[in-house]
Amino acid sequence: MSKLPSASEQAYLTVKEMIVTGELPGGELVSEGDIATAMDVSRTPVREAFLRLQVEGWMRLYPKRGALVVPIAAGEAEHVVSARRLVEAGSVATVVADDRTRTALVADLRVSLERQRALAADGTRADFSEADADFHRLIVRAGGNPLLDAFYAGLRERQRRMTTHSLAREPAQISRIVEDHAHLADLIEAANADEFSVAVDAHMRRTHGLNEGGQR
Repeated sequence: MSKLPSASEQAYLTVKEMIVTGELPGGELVSEGDIATAMDVSRTPVREAFLRLQVEGWMRLYPKRGALVVPIAAGEAEHVVSARRLVEAGSVATVVADDRTRTALVADLRVSLERQRALAADGTRADFSEADADFHRLIVRAGGNPLLDAFYAGLRERQRRMTTHSLAREPAQISRIVEDHAHLADLIEAANADEFSVAVDAHMRRTHGLNEGGQR
């Protein structure tokens, strides 16, 4: 039997998800009391969650005032995109050298694409951003390097937050994101690692409103 999360862990997961999905937007001041009331818990686990989120860079605490949700920093999108391109392109270079691994990955990506299409038609931005992150994580995981997989996992929530923010800014682009993903899957199927590297970079920059110089 799996152990239920503690009140502190549940508060941490809940508040972090609210930040990632934009329910708590960057720049908003949040009180322990409001979150505790909404979750029907005492302030203690919420305070512990806020402290943990501050350590991770999601919040900044101000005694007797509340917790500020840290906005997406200037330049953060560029840094995340650059890191993701290196990891994903490197993983694909490994994957295309093994026909069995490549075939299995493409099959998994096709399944992911079906879910994305369903969410694009009738889903929330939060759910789609999760499916988007899962699609890219499949690519990295297929590379078979546990260190890169762990590193990429650390980018996951920042990636989701950026995607949700981008979809809020430009909702119509969701169809283009799915089309881009389908193209990336086709390039992997064709074992074209070089073109994948170029395409995944262009895809991420379009999605997050970055030009070639890294500016929004």
